[in-house]
Amino acid sequence: MQSNHTERRHFIAILGAMAGALISTSAGAQQDYPSRLIRVINPWTPGGPADAVCRPIVQKMAEELKQPVIMENRPGANGTIGTAAAATAPPDGHTLLFAHVGPISISPNMSKVPYDALKDLIPIMQVNSAPLVLLVRNDLPIRSIDELVAYARANPGKLTYGSVGTGSTTHLAGEMLASMTDVRMTHVPYKGAAPALTDLIGGQISFAFVNSAGAGQHIKSGRLRGIAVTTLKRSTVFPDLPTIAETLPGFEVNSWYGFMAPAGTPRPIVTQLQDVLVKIVKSPEITMQLNTVGLDVEGTSSEEFAGKIRSDYERWGKLIKQVGVTAD
Repeated sequence: MQSNHTERRHFIAILGAMAGALISTSAGAQQDYPSRLIRVINPWTPGGPADAVCRPIVQKMAEELKQPVIMENRPGANGTIGTAAAATAPPDGHTLLFAHVGPISISPNMSKVPYDALKDLIPIMQVNSAPLVLLVRNDLPIRSIDELVAYARANPGKLTYGSVGTGSTTHLAGEMLASMTDVRMTHVPYKGAAPALTDLIGGQISFAFVNSAGAGQHIKSGRLRGIAVTTLKRSTVFPDLPTIAETLPGFEVNSWYGFMAPAGTPRPIVTQLQDVLVKIVKSPEITMQLNTVGLDVEGTSSEEFAGKIRSDYERWGKLIKQVGVTAD
């Protein structure tokens, strides 16, 4: 009996030592983070709006983490190629994703993508909120959402709205507006914001949802009339414009960016990155740069960002199924 008892104690001691060694090794690996260059995959083309947001943050990350940090553009398939590359990278914190609402919350609801946005990636921090601005051409008697809805009801099918493409936030914002007000409007897709704005100024279409960076100059010049923004809170960039939600509670289109990591990335590394990124985006320098291009700074916790992603995923999924939008 004594021999069996002694052997059992030895066995438990060995298991305890092995567990301690594993914990020590894991903790040591995390304490050494980052140990080499960090890649931030940007799933959009070089020189685009995402670059303007991501690049200055990446530069500050290198200073804070004391390791090289590079932005790697991996464009294609509406952002899903780069997103998939990040989702399948080793979960050690040395490959991150500069995430966007499109490939995370919208595209997976429209077509099959090579990743599960809710399972294959861990949210780290939401960088910003970016409203779309509802711009109306000046010759229409529309200065509010109520007036737009009244005009649409009095003139069924006559209102046309432009977007940067089927399935984009600028398209789905129009679908959401039509769905929530039960009015008929005609969608006109373009291959970018510039031709849509040209036709809006020229009177070929009635209105358009435009990203905040592209809307400001046209409102200031008086070429177009801004009547509302699509975020739940009023924009710091356009404080005088009401939100659509003030008239239609629950209306929200938020074109956010954020940072995510492959699923399985250790929680201490995620927390470290979140702390660093919040410090960076809330610094006066980066806040001013983001505000200048029409973005409101968020700097959320990982948990808050995860909740935002789930909420968006479900809301967009419901709308896309309801109106039958499919990818081009």
